[in-house]
Amino acid sequence: MYLAMHMSDGLVNAPTSAAFAVVAALGLAVCVAKARADLDSRTAPMAGLVAAFVFAVQMLNFPILPGASGHLLGGALVAILVGPWVGSICIALVLVVQSLLFADGGITALGMNITNMALIGVFVGYGVARALRGLAARGRGGLIATAFLAAFINTVVASLGFVLEYAVGGSPGLSLGTVFALMVGLHALIGIGEGVITALTVGSVAATRPDLIHLLRGLPKPELALRHRAEGSPA
Repeated sequence: MYLAMHMSDGLVNAPTSAAFAVVAALGLAVCVAKARADLDSRTAPMAGLVAAFVFAVQMLNFPILPGASGHLLGGALVAILVGPWVGSICIALVLVVQSLLFADGGITALGMNITNMALIGVFVGYGVARALRGLAARGRGGLIATAFLAAFINTVVASLGFVLEYAVGGSPGLSLGTVFALMVGLHALIGIGEGVITALTVGSVAATRPDLIHLLRGLPKPELALRHRAEGSPA
């Protein structure tokens, strides 16, 4: 049995798939309603760029162990850049396109994949980043550390969504303890790669356009890019 964050068809039974499809639909409905307040002339283009970036990077796998690889989930990344409401929609759109056009994740498992990555992953990532906002406000280095930690934690917690769904309606084959150990252990390693990619991406945006980063809205000036120069970077 192959276990991955992009769940395939048949890993859980039909009632469980249907139940989490409802959860995903309700969650996304709330996100759509709330996202209107976050969308403006800066956020809308940024959301499109972020969704395209996550889609492209998710197509690239990085090795974590012999015979095992992982890829970006993007929850913390989108939450930090465009906020959790818009970010959840971005990840959900990526998952729908991957499932329907590239067979990456089962169609019957789409509700579970959206729940795990677009809802749990994004909101956990944002919650961690928000809790560490004081660190992020100290400068670009603090923002990079915040992005890394948020991405690492959101990856591990999102994998617990898979474990829950498997516990509710998983097909016979592996014990729940084995599934828990495999998913959490592997995604702790994947979380390191996720953290590095997220930190580098957020740090790059902060170096040029910190005003586009949702997490930094409302912070006092000078902006991070100016503060970074004052700490020793060339003007």
